[in-house]
Amino acid sequence: MNSIQHLVRLSKERSILTQKIRNFFTKNNFIEVETPIMVRIPGMEPHLDPFETTLKTPQKKEYKFFLNTSPELQMKKLLGQGLKKIFNITKVFRNGEISETRHNPEFTMIEWYRQKADYKDLMKDCENLIKSLATKSTINYQNHKININKPWERLSTNELFMKYCKIDLTKNRDLKTFKKIALEKKFDTNGCKDWDDIFFKIFLNHIEPNLGFKKPTFVYDYPTTQAALAKKKKSNPFFAERFELYIAGVEITNAFSELIDPKEQRQRLQEEQNLRKRLGKTVFDIDEEFLASLKSIRYPSAGIALGIDRLFMILLNKKNMEDTLLFPIKTLL
Repeated sequence: MNSIQHLVRLSKERSILTQKIRNFFTKNNFIEVETPIMVRIPGMEPHLDPFETTLKTPQKKEYKFFLNTSPELQMKKLLGQGLKKIFNITKVFRNGEISETRHNPEFTMIEWYRQKADYKDLMKDCENLIKSLATKSTINYQNHKININKPWERLSTNELFMKYCKIDLTKNRDLKTFKKIALEKKFDTNGCKDWDDIFFKIFLNHIEPNLGFKKPTFVYDYPTTQAALAKKKKSNPFFAERFELYIAGVEITNAFSELIDPKEQRQRLQEEQNLRKRLGKTVFDIDEEFLASLKSIRYPSAGIALGIDRLFMILLNKKNMEDTLLFPIKTLL
């Protein structure tokens, strides 16, 4: 266990930063909302494993519940009820995600959603939020000086693959051609079962380590197969309006222009069900209440998830994410 001095200092630092986050959103006319930790139907993300639990009622009935991996579905239901600018600071849970540096199976997330907005509006939110939390125009993190003055760097996934790998994603849209060019350029594809596996392996090993060291970097326009809840780009439906923010090689956010067409959303969720089945993972039901709520969202909308513990790791210059937690998982084992 850490010393009492360390715990007091860390508690104060987290408290101050969390309050600043709330102040930022309150000042910008967002309403703070709360969503359930336990849900009957979790998100369908193919590579996430939720914790399972059983609810027992006084009538001796039993219901399977899951600890939420993200409040996203519940937040969108609130948009469907007419709320227009909302944020939520909550605990989320992902089974199997354990490491000292960037993963803890229980962690703190902030998600915010806006009607009459798209993913470019959320990029502006990110810039303004993080600038409001930092005390200087430069973040000093692990011997890196990161300039947070605007404008921040913005690069599409295709631009990054061209820059670091000399691969044009738009010309390699199927597994056969993508694997062929990856092998020609000496990239490791061992264990890759589909197009997305190759994308992830190359991105994680050869692109991600370069991102966000001089300025924070927005990586935008991901392949639609990796953005099941995001709106497709009209100019090129192979890509979707999704971005992630990187600071010092660390992914901080995941954001979308929201897909609010119930018919297309159902099709995307069914595709994720099929992928979960192929991966040997639990296949969840589709949340019909979520799909029904999309019909009531009146305006184009956008939503974002930001990992608070990772952001605090950067702002407080901590080497590992667990150094920002009062009770990291290793202290509970």
